[in-house]
Amino acid sequence: MSRLTITASTPLCLLQDAGRFGVRHLGVTQGGAADWCSMSWANWLLGNALDATVIEITLGGFALVAEEACCLALAGADLGAQIDGQPLVPWRSFKLDKGQTLQLTQPLLGARAYLAAPGGFAAPKVLGSSATVAREELGGLDGMGLPLAKGATLEYHGPSRPMREVPCQRQPDLRSHKPLDLVLGAQIGQFSGQSLFDVFNTAWTLDSRADRMGIRLLGNALHYQGQPMISEGIPLGAVQVPPDGQPIVLLNDRQTIGGYPRLGALTPLALARLAQCLPGDRVRFTPVMQERAWQAHSNYLKSYL
Repeated sequence: MSRLTITASTPLCLLQDAGRFGVRHLGVTQGGAADWCSMSWANWLLGNALDATVIEITLGGFALVAEEACCLALAGADLGAQIDGQPLVPWRSFKLDKGQTLQLTQPLLGARAYLAAPGGFAAPKVLGSSATVAREELGGLDGMGLPLAKGATLEYHGPSRPMREVPCQRQPDLRSHKPLDLVLGAQIGQFSGQSLFDVFNTAWTLDSRADRMGIRLLGNALHYQGQPMISEGIPLGAVQVPPDGQPIVLLNDRQTIGGYPRLGALTPLALARLAQCLPGDRVRFTPVMQERAWQAHSNYLKSYL
């Protein structure tokens, strides 16, 4: 068993994996890594299962020291990572000697970085997952949904692997301004014609009111013309429109049901890109058929092979 000690952290530094499934009928949400693509690449670098437990570090402010020599991997956002003050580029595995410090300071490109360890970080499984969901007090180091705190000890055990890096052509482009794919939902036809035009032909600004539950978007107010809805299940990536007409994209820690009308849902690949955006960034939507979205998703999964 190898150990790392956390020397700096914030409430936005969490243990995550792929999330909980098959429990929404209990009112338990999914949780899991907001940018599943980067989480998977971090694990790939070490030969782990792609859904092994990692640390999701949002916006930086995190540091740890190695209690013995080890090999770790970093993928996702560039949060100004350093080893004893020397810059560390993400999308690769790296070594820490005993006593060396890894620090992630602030966003240089993207919002969320993922740190992986051989075999995944050790944490209790609660309802089949170690994913941290603070609202539901589930997951994390103690199984109670707490974020990683200064002074905590991280443990892992797994075989060492040769150093690897993600080829440039496979690294997600965090600078991409490509529109986000939106699979249209059942209520899409009940918005006004002007609203439907605005959804796909104007840019939306990410509000500062954003967390792992959802991201508010600011733009032209959308007008729903249908009948009031009865609450129904909400999928990951649902784009709901509350009475103020400003869309909210629901993320991993969303509630399980809701009664606001929805434009549809972002695809998993679009969600991963959105998870790397910062407040003030601007995004656009493009409609996509479910079959096309599934094919794009399948093709992407092959990149890990």
